[in-house]
Amino acid sequence: MVILETTHLTRTVDEKTLVNDISIQVERGETLSIVGPSGAGKSSFLRLLNRLDEPTSGTVLLDGADYKTLPSGELRRRVGMVLQSPYLFPGTVAENLRFGPRQHGKTLPEDRLRHLLRQVGLESYAERDIARLSGGEAQRVSLARTLANSPEVLLLDEPTSALDRTAEAEVESLLGEIIAAEGLTCLIITHNPEQAVRLSRRSMLLEAGKLVKIGPVEEVVHA
Repeated sequence: MVILETTHLTRTVDEKTLVNDISIQVERGETLSIVGPSGAGKSSFLRLLNRLDEPTSGTVLLDGADYKTLPSGELRRRVGMVLQSPYLFPGTVAENLRFGPRQHGKTLPEDRLRHLLRQVGLESYAERDIARLSGGEAQRVSLARTLANSPEVLLLDEPTSALDRTAEAEVESLLGEIIAAEGLTCLIITHNPEQAVRLSRRSMLLEAGKLVKIGPVEEVVHA
């Protein structure tokens, strides 16, 4: 079943077309990797999917509904995003995880908080100040904070590229485990063809804002 669909999605800024007429469908539970050279429009495309940026034309359907009909807060809860460099709020790890649900008038249960921290390998970190986290730990907290909103779709913008090799391998492994355990639909930008192969079965190649190819990951990344 298709959970996310883009129809002629386009974004133009200052007469430059960053995303050019992209139409794709993503199945529920699928992980789709997004590859292409620097400046290809990968991040611009991803940011359109939960309206961090606005399309010039075209739209996105979430579970069959035009996402422009959804309140932005609801959309970004259902379509969560983890950025390349984690942005965490001052305070403790637990305070960061509780933030999202609180924005929607909910309280994150303590057992759910503990479960999220176990998932990302930071079980004893609830009261750790975020200023005392390593880069890899901060990215894990960023992931857990996004998961605290119980998203249906997870957008990942090169989530391991800012990490050292050891932390990159650890976070990538965690991502694979969590995506599988939660049955998440995931779109991940990666500059690493082998990471695309490890995490996804299907990939899309962007060049100059255009969709060049979409299909089995091995065919796309090794074309």
